[in-house]
Amino acid sequence: MFKMRKCLKCHRYTFKEFCSVCGSRTISPHPPRFSLNDKYGKYRRKMLYDE
Repeated sequence: MFKMRKCLKCHRYTFKEFCSVCGSRTISPHPPRFSLNDKYGKYRRKMLYDE
C-alpha cells in the first residue's frame, strides 16, 4: 500500500518508511478516520478543552 508519509525532522514528504534525506522514520500525515463509535473521542475532547 503506497500512502504519502512525512518526515518529522526535515518535514519532507515521501512514500518510504525512512526519509531519504535525513534517514529518520516517517509518519502518516493523514488524520484518523471519523467514527461515531469512537470510544476515545470523549477523552481527546476533554484534553483539548480542559487546558
